[in-house]
Amino acid sequence: MTKLGMAISLDRCIGCQTCANACKMQNSVPMGMQWNRVVTEGCDVMDDAHGTYPDLSRTYLPIACQHCENPACLKVCPTGATYKDDKGRVEIDYDNCIGCRMCMAACPYNARSFNWEDPVRDPDFKYGDKDVPVRTKGMVEKCTLCKERTDRDQEPMCVKCCPTKARVFGDLDDPKSAVSQLIREKRAGVLLEEKGTKPQVHYFD
Repeated sequence: MTKLGMAISLDRCIGCQTCANACKMQNSVPMGMQWNRVVTEGCDVMDDAHGTYPDLSRTYLPIACQHCENPACLKVCPTGATYKDDKGRVEIDYDNCIGCRMCMAACPYNARSFNWEDPVRDPDFKYGDKDVPVRTKGMVEKCTLCKERTDRDQEPMCVKCCPTKARVFGDLDDPKSAVSQLIREKRAGVLLEEKGTKPQVHYFD
């Protein structure tokens, strides 16, 4: 089988937000919403720092949907709108989403967003990949691992655009894939392992 996933180097991440902006453009993500975000660990605002000058430090953590092998969001969805596809991605069938937001409550990674109002895009038209579905008011949305690109055997846009090559994407079920080898070599870990969701996004120093 295929199980698509990713490994992210925290040492290489420079907090430039290129991945977040590339994701937004590729997937026509509306204003005020991010599927892919880079947080400054331990800080309330973006690009803040720890400590007192001149002894300061800053650590970035890229976060999006973890495309879990055992997704908490899927278990609570009452309509089956959230599902695992044949490539191991956690996806949303927007036609079946009723906007109950149970998935948002269940996700330990805060990876989902809700359209409380009609989405606003600037410029005022659908940008990005022509095959990406348009989401409307009352729908939940999130990272899809760039389903439209990865269905065409292309990398997710966040991987393609990362200037420091901090992200490696591929098939976790293929032990010879670059991402599988990297996870083994670096002993990459996952976020909130204790939750038992078995994320398919791994992190290493």
